[in-house]
Amino acid sequence: MDVKDSNGNALAEGDSVQLTKDLKVKGSSLNLKRGKVFKGIHLTSKSGEIECREGKSTIVLKTEFLKKV
Repeated sequence: MDVKDSNGNALAEGDSVQLTKDLKVKGSSLNLKRGKVFKGIHLTSKSGEIECREGKSTIVLKTEFLKKV
């Protein structure tokens, strides 16, 4: 499966990504600001989503709001 960020760069397990847009997390009071970097991402079974850690919780982000660092 080929997972790509918003710029078309291929993402792999363990890459670092950066947010390109402010996001609100559903079911939480957490707000993620543009420019936040997530290290050590995990690929999911869906090509448009990745998993990453924010504090002690794991969140799923859509790749259309990410760019590879």
